[in-house]
Amino acid sequence: MEIIPPINLKAQYETIRAEIEAAVAAVFARGVFILDQETEAFEREFAAFCGVSHAIGVDSGTSALHLALRACGIGPGDEVISVAHTAVATIAAIEMSAARPVLVDIDPQRMTLDPSRLEQALTSRTRAILPVHLYGCPADLDAILAFARAHNLFVIEDCAQAHGATWRGQPVGGWGDIAAFSFYPTKNLGAYGDGGAIVTNNTALAEKVRQLRQYGWKERYISESKGFNCRLDELQAAILRIKLRHLPAWNTQRQELAALYDQLLAGSGLILPTIPIDTTHVYHQYVIKLEKRDHLREFLSKNGIHSLVHYPVPVHLQPAYQDLGYATGSLPNTEQAALQVLSLPLYPELSHENAARICEKILEFAKLNTNF
Repeated sequence: MEIIPPINLKAQYETIRAEIEAAVAAVFARGVFILDQETEAFEREFAAFCGVSHAIGVDSGTSALHLALRACGIGPGDEVISVAHTAVATIAAIEMSAARPVLVDIDPQRMTLDPSRLEQALTSRTRAILPVHLYGCPADLDAILAFARAHNLFVIEDCAQAHGATWRGQPVGGWGDIAAFSFYPTKNLGAYGDGGAIVTNNTALAEKVRQLRQYGWKERYISESKGFNCRLDELQAAILRIKLRHLPAWNTQRQELAALYDQLLAGSGLILPTIPIDTTHVYHQYVIKLEKRDHLREFLSKNGIHSLVHYPVPVHLQPAYQDLGYATGSLPNTEQAALQVLSLPLYPELSHENAARICEKILEFAKLNTNF
């Protein structure tokens, strides 16, 4: 029985091995490994891909969020509205900036920040909204941006799972004041290690980020402000340049696989992903929902199909974040999602035959179980 993994980075590498090896060899031949021509070129190319004026490479998606918050002047005593149905990095970055995360519930259909919850979360200390474009689906940016403008708030987009996703025909990342991307290896655009980027159309914010990522330097060895060491290295930049050229095709393959899942699982009783109007979903994950999630996951595993849960425990219920003061039941849609979501295998190299096999086993499970 062939094992189907939830993601297959080795298979992706085999398709671009020669390009990657040549790019890495060129970096070694030059002998410069930090903030040189590969990083500069990648920043230009990624900015063009995102349709923005500036991209700044950093060492992780968490750092990207942290520096974006810092560049906006967010710090002690400030509040940032976000969600608990996300990777913990989103909330960790807010706390790294010394601000307080204020968490609101999600829209149960798109599983991103519910703009109707913003009013109740607003206080005199609110400085920013940090929506997460989860699973590759853009949050409701129209409503979020309208609220932010009405209340003079920054919008910092978390695009860690949304490389190439669009809202009203324009890529995510250029809608808010500033945005953060992750290049963790499993992302649609992933490095072979950690990496991240901040993008913006605001030249002043871009300059602040460039200083913050390297000790606050404007001139080498002279710190104009207190900064950090959050640099993207040349090897990862070279790798990302190669992979960026393939990203549109890879995203198209993800969308084709998602359409196949939609077709084969239609009428199954599962809750399938929702694609909002005027949105391009890039399916970082194909996430279904069902009450008997753990039973289905076990059934699939016994049949050689491995799946993942993004995310099993909302941030507000995790031990480290009890001090935020959110009790069980305070974010009901978020908590229900955590009990029901299941990410099916989805990556460009997944064959349509294996995708069909996955659906066949899911439908077999459905026949054996009622009210799932």
